[in-house]
Amino acid sequence: MAATVIKGGYALLEDGLHSDTGVRVEAGRISAVAPNQQLRVDAGDTLLDARDKLLSSGFVNGHMHMYGVLSHGISAEAAVTDFTSFLEDFWWPYMENRIDHALVELTTRWACVEMINSGVTSFLEVLEGPNSIPGALEVERTVIEAAGLRARLSFEACQRLSKQNGQLGLQENAEFIRSMRTSGGLVDGLVSIHTLFTADKDFIMQAKQLAEALDADIHMHLSESVYEPQVVQRSYGRRPVELYEQWGFLDERVVASQAVQISEREADILARRGCRLVHMPLSNCEVGGGVAPVPDYQRLGIPTGLGTDGYINNFFEVMRGAFLIHKAHRQNPETMPAEVVYRMATSQGAAAAGFPNTGVIRTGCEADLITINLDTPTPINARNVYDQLVLFRNPQDVSEVMVHGRLLKAEGKLLTLDEAAIRRELREAAAQFWQMQ
Repeated sequence: MAATVIKGGYALLEDGLHSDTGVRVEAGRISAVAPNQQLRVDAGDTLLDARDKLLSSGFVNGHMHMYGVLSHGISAEAAVTDFTSFLEDFWWPYMENRIDHALVELTTRWACVEMINSGVTSFLEVLEGPNSIPGALEVERTVIEAAGLRARLSFEACQRLSKQNGQLGLQENAEFIRSMRTSGGLVDGLVSIHTLFTADKDFIMQAKQLAEALDADIHMHLSESVYEPQVVQRSYGRRPVELYEQWGFLDERVVASQAVQISEREADILARRGCRLVHMPLSNCEVGGGVAPVPDYQRLGIPTGLGTDGYINNFFEVMRGAFLIHKAHRQNPETMPAEVVYRMATSQGAAAAGFPNTGVIRTGCEADLITINLDTPTPINARNVYDQLVLFRNPQDVSEVMVHGRLLKAEGKLLTLDEAAIRRELREAAAQFWQMQ
């Protein structure tokens, strides 16, 4: 079987930067990692000369709402004063409740464009749109598989519209998970619920039992602002994590997004139960949610990834946000060094979001790789490489993107998606959606 051999100027491996190093890729996996001159190139192999570039594992977007691109740049006639009004006066009536299959398809295409351009090779999607089911996850899957990305898809089930709609959401997740078990592709599913303020105990525990029966992960938003802790404290006399712990919900199959307003006791519980977290530094700022105690999560050993939240899908900006915001918040420039942020975007992010054998360049792992141009005004070396990548590179510097050995982007150009055509289609649909024509 023919292989692809990538010879890099540098390769960023688990133990740091290696010069003149590349990989051999066979059957979608990395079959060798070695200095360029030691890489075997057989007749019929494809040679990718990236000796003016840095070879890295692809980025993992641990929390995505692909339909969110519809809201970019839109000013709605809603007075958003806090997190609650953001949801009740803007996001739910203007966005979520109006999503249908046609919009799911279009926004999925454009989200894939943004992610591939930004070096994202894997992502965890949470589709919110109570009037888009049944069948919305299947619409997403068809687009994602054509684009070539690796993904975990879920529908955010809750009782916000009705108890019946909540059951329909759980059914959407269950049917999709079952259908993906025999597909053998790059897409699978997990169960997702919203929050403790949009679902009751019976529903939440039903979702957890469903996930256990399906041997699947379960996802929820957790304390994105002070609103959920306040509501839960009034209703149950506990904070959210304490309540989940009391109910027996928490374990290593739980992926919690946001986790902003979390107490020290709650963080200890999450660590003890083996839960995984995903951090959204930029969208947390937009909704006024606060700054998540991510340095504490790192200290406790909680696997914590990074997510765009469907907000700013430039993954370099998200990494910069994680790098800078915590320094300012803790008033400590040594907090959240660039290497930690890079690992949250790659190996730690893969562990948090549930992508085994990804996030690292290692023999036997998935060939989910990117190359990044090295035309920096100052040299890259082993001491500064993480700062150079996190702070001073951008999507336009991503040259190649490979998922399971398949090139999705080469020499800065998308190969599986027509970016210009998708932009035109989405622009027309968004204008109609917002009645701006």
